[in-house]
Amino acid sequence: MVNPKTLVGLIDSIRRWRLVQEGLSSGKKRRTQDDKSLLGKMERSVIIRSVIYLAFLLGIMAMLWQALDFTSMGAFNFLAMLFVLTVCALAIFQLNHQDCARKNGSVFLIFGGIIFQIWVVILVGKLAVSGIIPVSFHFLIIPFALAPIVHSVLLGQRAGVFSAVFGSLFSAFLMPAEDRWVFMAMSLFCGLVAVIATRHVRKRGRLLRAGFWVGAAALILDLLFGKIEIMGLGSWEAQAWRHFGEACAAALGVGLLTGLLVGGLLPALEGVFGLTTEITWLELSDLNHPLLRQMQIEAPGTFHHSLVVAALSEAAAEAIGVDALQCRVSAYFHDIGKLNKPEYFIENQGEGNPHDQLTPTMSALIITAHVKDGVDLAIKNKLNPRILEVIQEHHGDSLVYYFYRKAQERLAAEQQEKAKNDGEETTSEDLPQVDEKSFRYPGPIPQSKESGIISLADAVESASRTIKKPSPSRIRSLVDEIVFKRIKDGQLDHSGLDLSELSKIREVFSKTLRSMLHARIEYPKEILAEGPSGKTTPVRAKAPPAKIVPAEEVEKARRSRQQGQR
Repeated sequence: MVNPKTLVGLIDSIRRWRLVQEGLSSGKKRRTQDDKSLLGKMERSVIIRSVIYLAFLLGIMAMLWQALDFTSMGAFNFLAMLFVLTVCALAIFQLNHQDCARKNGSVFLIFGGIIFQIWVVILVGKLAVSGIIPVSFHFLIIPFALAPIVHSVLLGQRAGVFSAVFGSLFSAFLMPAEDRWVFMAMSLFCGLVAVIATRHVRKRGRLLRAGFWVGAAALILDLLFGKIEIMGLGSWEAQAWRHFGEACAAALGVGLLTGLLVGGLLPALEGVFGLTTEITWLELSDLNHPLLRQMQIEAPGTFHHSLVVAALSEAAAEAIGVDALQCRVSAYFHDIGKLNKPEYFIENQGEGNPHDQLTPTMSALIITAHVKDGVDLAIKNKLNPRILEVIQEHHGDSLVYYFYRKAQERLAAEQQEKAKNDGEETTSEDLPQVDEKSFRYPGPIPQSKESGIISLADAVESASRTIKKPSPSRIRSLVDEIVFKRIKDGQLDHSGLDLSELSKIREVFSKTLRSMLHARIEYPKEILAEGPSGKTTPVRAKAPPAKIVPAEEVEKARRSRQQGQR
């Protein structure tokens, strides 16, 4: 029995070989992401997600079982309570963190981070029991905010709060009964401080600052709850003050070391779990990227268009609370596919238009191909997967209306000419219809809010070039028309943008375009006049010519005034 995939591959190879023989193909296959389809299925697999949940449940119970002494509570009661708490944690995560719950990599990162946090608490406890570190330093060297900082930076503040709450709850079981509530309060408070301090981390130095605030919070709570001795400081004994200084340095230093450690781990975690932080987006926004430099030289019109789209997208993203940096960087690269044939796009054209020599179908094929060419360049240059998604989706499956209309007009003219030669009368109902599939982009339609914003910004910026005399009302009507047209065509159905967000986007687009397309005052023209030294100086054309009086006459008039005064 022949495998159908093998047969299809053989037929495809034969077709490519024939095209190469006819000189219509280079024989190279376009780069795609089909080889990642298995990873994509694993990322969304419910079975794998269930395995992660079960592993977390069993891991929590195993770690706390070995570390606890069941003198006050029976083993069965403890396991039952722990089982219920863990199931509640899983249910809360599944219900309140659906964005993370849909990606198994994010699920593994969150629950793996909580498990690692608990293991660190166990390790510090063993070091204190064995005498490697002083028992009085037990609370001081626990990195309370390790998991919350990682999750807040990589997955957002909601994920950071989740790990701060349940990491503190499960770790509290490892403490002695008299210290359990103190540990719970300190761990939860330091975790929340870490989440607040990492709200917008665009520089790695912000992680060190967040670590400082966590260390300062831990130091204050250690003093408040008596974990740092201050009783002997009044006697001014050197030993007491030295111990006090070491304790304060330990509490503050652990916070700083946590920030440094997270800063070093972030690049590795981003690569392993396919995530992108604001730090990385800021690094990617450098306009010296080879593709952007090439665009500046070979397609300057497209480069300027991309800059304007980036400004519109970033402003709209900030207005509705989505990732503005991702929108800006993705907009820079969304039209890199035009680098293959820049002269076929109007923003890069000079006097001639190559489309005048082509049929509408061929022109539409070249225009729509820039999406696939962009994907090819993005994979070749190893751009971020989020950028690649925007390149694919920024036109959706919309219609290349200009060439579609041109094809209709050409077919109508041919039909009328044919009917005229045959001596027949024609009406508009007899005209042949043009197949829209040949004039539509390959898609898919935008699958995220960021991609939907860039799609709208791209269309709005292109259309705004057609306004001859921009005015606030004309700009607003143009923006509304384009947005409503995209909604009617179904291009935003999967983007997640609701009506209130679209209303804010329209308002931001209109405001930004008004500032970009504002009218300027017409200055009077200047003419060049030759001065006494032979140099030319600009003179206003509308200004009256200055009357030049010789120096002899000025001196004569001065002497006559002096004689008259005498």
